[in-house]
Amino acid sequence: MDDTTGEITPTILVHGGAWAMPDETELAETNVGGVKAAVKVGYEVLVNGGSAVDAVESAVRCLEDNPVFNAGHGSVLNSLKEVEMDAVIMEGDHLNAGAVACVQNIANPDSLARLVMDKTDHVLLVGQGANMFATEMGVPSVPMETLVTPNAVKRREEMKTYNQAIKKQYEIRKIDEAVPVQTGHDTVGAVALDSKGNVAFATSTGGINAKRPGRVGDSPLIGSGGYCDNRVGAVSTTGHGEAIMKVCLAKHIMQYMEQGYTAQEASDKAIQYMTDRVQSSGGVITVKNNGEIGLSFSTERMAWASLQSNTLNYGLNPDEKSSEKYTI
Repeated sequence: MDDTTGEITPTILVHGGAWAMPDETELAETNVGGVKAAVKVGYEVLVNGGSAVDAVESAVRCLEDNPVFNAGHGSVLNSLKEVEMDAVIMEGDHLNAGAVACVQNIANPDSLARLVMDKTDHVLLVGQGANMFATEMGVPSVPMETLVTPNAVKRREEMKTYNQAIKKQYEIRKIDEAVPVQTGHDTVGAVALDSKGNVAFATSTGGINAKRPGRVGDSPLIGSGGYCDNRVGAVSTTGHGEAIMKVCLAKHIMQYMEQGYTAQEASDKAIQYMTDRVQSSGGVITVKNNGEIGLSFSTERMAWASLQSNTLNYGLNPDEKSSEKYTI
């Protein structure tokens, strides 16, 4: 909120997944460039009077269309070398939500989740049922090959089993001598606050490499992969899905904000809790209903970008933030 005018300042924050990104300049540049492009897409929706839910859907579609990210195009392969994707979207006014899990042959799973929210009385559709619904809604089915990148094939060949994927993607490192933390790669997401005070979040993922067919992570689950409420704010999460589900990470952050913590304090406390309680890692982006933003991650890196008051902030490494002016 703009303290000088009392008006609500449109705000959007996106992430490209918290994981152990290697020290490769090109990879870093493509991840940061991707989140910057997505946050601009969502911000344009907001400043042109669009809703928070439209903004997060647009931003996540941009990330799903970018093959550098593990969502939509670029999704990882399961143990059968197939693509199964999860996605969710939610608005904070009436707490309406829609989600899909284990959906196949869909270019933008988060837009399908939006249709679940807008066109059904359900919250979550999975597998064949989700794909049947997509057909009913006129959502085109795309060949799986169009969603599979050479990088996804390479990663699948390197990690023959789910356990190998976990060990490689979630390697143990130490933030300090006392706390071991795991790192990994998955998921994209966005949170937004619009000029009317409505919040929304969206999260989308291809899951974990070499996962068992039918495996569903945290991303499509309300309270784990994200949550929002106009009375509090919005959260989108990323990281090791099984760990995030165990602590209901997104709702955990919401509860901290309800107790009076800032968006940043709530994000940091919840990530630390997950580290302490289940010895695993992840990342979060958070916007409070007063316009405060927060982000926290216990992985090596997380590409993120925010736009508020025509100021674009972005980063990749811990305690890193760059800023530039952005005018539409």
